[in-house]
Amino acid sequence: MSDQEIQNGEPRVMTDSEGLMAQFVEVPVERDIIPVYCAFPQGKEMMPLILVVQEIFGIHEHIQDVCRRFAKIGCIALAPDLYIRQGSVNGLSNPEQIYPIVSQVPDQQVMQDLDACVTWALENGLADPQRIGMTGFCWGGRIVWLYASHSPELKAGVAWYGRLDNQVTQNQPKHPINVADDLNCPVLGLYGGQDHLIPNDLVEKMNVKLSKTDKNSMIISYPQSGHGFFADYRSSYNHKDAESGWNELQAWFRKFEILE
Repeated sequence: MSDQEIQNGEPRVMTDSEGLMAQFVEVPVERDIIPVYCAFPQGKEMMPLILVVQEIFGIHEHIQDVCRRFAKIGCIALAPDLYIRQGSVNGLSNPEQIYPIVSQVPDQQVMQDLDACVTWALENGLADPQRIGMTGFCWGGRIVWLYASHSPELKAGVAWYGRLDNQVTQNQPKHPINVADDLNCPVLGLYGGQDHLIPNDLVEKMNVKLSKTDKNSMIISYPQSGHGFFADYRSSYNHKDAESGWNELQAWFRKFEILE
């Protein structure tokens, strides 16, 4: 990976696809088919599987690059387009244009789509069922907490600045603060101390709830960072904290034997 200057929203970190299979694949979900960005080392089988869940901006180049970063360390990474039934956010950068689409996406549908990705990777002999991990950013960070309470197959997760609480709706009946006691695996939260969307007292409340469970989950807070500090194509990017968070993620996955 090499560092480049941000220009017109392009990522600083650019990970090549040499030696990788890196492309969109089609994954069946009941009667539907969803596009999933897939990256893994060519010729490998039974790899650690990492589910990568998008920000509200969809499966753009940054999320694809994150998948290739995982592939470079020997994993198969899958990033499903979780909005596909409700609409496309491709080319949209204004959250006000994106929210009406995202708000229509039911959590239950997201859980089913992620389950389908795990099934697809296992049935194709690409993933080791004992080494399934997950990470997600912003909108996807919230999904990590929820999926950890849904899936018995997930071994560990890392949630980057995902909303912990919000208004309850038909599509979003629960939030991470409601499922902290029900996690099936350890989850590491990576949050910014200056996040204007997620108050520090709520982060602390979540951390206290996690400390009372037996899943070893916890939250690390970066005091100098705001929301989106890992997003290297945005002005919110904090190189030092993003690098630290990435190292914490790898250590977390090694601790719970997803990575070697």
